[in-house]
Amino acid sequence: MKQNIGTYNSMLRIAGGLTLLAYSTAKMAREGTSCAQLSLAFLGAQKVGEGVTYYCPVADALNLEGSKFLK
Repeated sequence: MKQNIGTYNSMLRIAGGLTLLAYSTAKMAREGTSCAQLSLAFLGAQKVGEGVTYYCPVADALNLEGSKFLK
């Protein structure tokens, strides 16, 4: 698995993923678990994982390695 996103993009993914994860966890603690909150938690965890590993499977599948946006 080679890196296909840049440092700036990685930091944005980590920050956004942690925000989604914190929001969904707080919402589940207050209102109980729902499918929407669980989905947001999984999406946030996925974005954090992408940021930590510098690898995006969607960008890899679409061959966006040379994209200016991802670097």
